[in-house]
Amino acid sequence: MPDTPEQLVCATCGRTAPADGEALVAWARGVEHRREVWTCDVCSREYLRSIEGKLDSGWW
Repeated sequence: MPDTPEQLVCATCGRTAPADGEALVAWARGVEHRREVWTCDVCSREYLRSIEGKLDSGWW
């Protein structure tokens, strides 16, 4: 999770997180090309199967 307050932006749709910090609970954090990326709760739900398909088989 971010150490400093910053505006989170969904890597899929571009939606910005509310400033109340709720996104840290509802949004999904990922790392792509050694860069932290966030996916909003709406996109996370919509693309859940695609996200699961990218996990290493060790998670299952």
